[in-house]
Amino acid sequence: MNKKANTHVESANSVHPQPKEFQKPLMAFNHRKTVSYSLVQASKAYRQVSSGVLSELGLHPGQDQILKALAEEDGQTMGALAGTLSVQPPTITKMVVRLGTQGFVERRANASDARSSSVYLTPAGEGLIEDLDKRLKQMERQALQGFDEEERKRLRKALRKIESNLGIENGYEADLIGDDRDDVSEPTDSRAA
Repeated sequence: MNKKANTHVESANSVHPQPKEFQKPLMAFNHRKTVSYSLVQASKAYRQVSSGVLSELGLHPGQDQILKALAEEDGQTMGALAGTLSVQPPTITKMVVRLGTQGFVERRANASDARSSSVYLTPAGEGLIEDLDKRLKQMERQALQGFDEEERKRLRKALRKIESNLGIENGYEADLIGDDRDDVSEPTDSRAA
C-alpha cells in the first residue's frame, strides 16, 4: 500500500510541479562562456556588417566570394566554384544567375565540351573588384582593431584548425602546422602575368 501511495505522490508532482525555488536548474553549464558561442556571435556581427557593405555595392552575401574566386582564377566551371567555396552546385548556380543578371559575370560554353560552361567576370565585374577589395579590407581592419600581427596570425590559425576539426577545409591545407601566411595583402592580378 505504501508503494501505491508513493506512486500517487510522484504522479501528483509531475502534474503539479514544485515551486521554482525547489527545482534544479535546467542548464548544466553556461553555454555563453563557450568558444562556440563567442564564435557564433562574432560571425553574426561580421555577417551583419558585411551584409550592409555588400548591399552598398549592389551585392548579396556570398556573391562577393564568387567574384573574389573569379578574380583569382577567371573562367571556372560551376563545379569548380562550388568546390572552391564549399557550397552545393545549385547554390552556385542561383548566385551566378543573379550575378549575370546584374551584369557582373557571364557564362560561356567550353570549347572542349559544349555541355559544360565556365563563368567569367565581365568588365563591370572586374571594375567592382577594386571597390570590393577596399571595403573588405576596411571590414578586416574594423574587425581586428586592437589585434597585433602575432594575434592575427594565431587567430587565423585557430579558426582554420576549427574548420579542419569540423571537417570543413575551404581550400586550406589540412596540415596547419607552420602556417604563417601574411595578413590581408594587396590583391595581385594573376591575369596580368
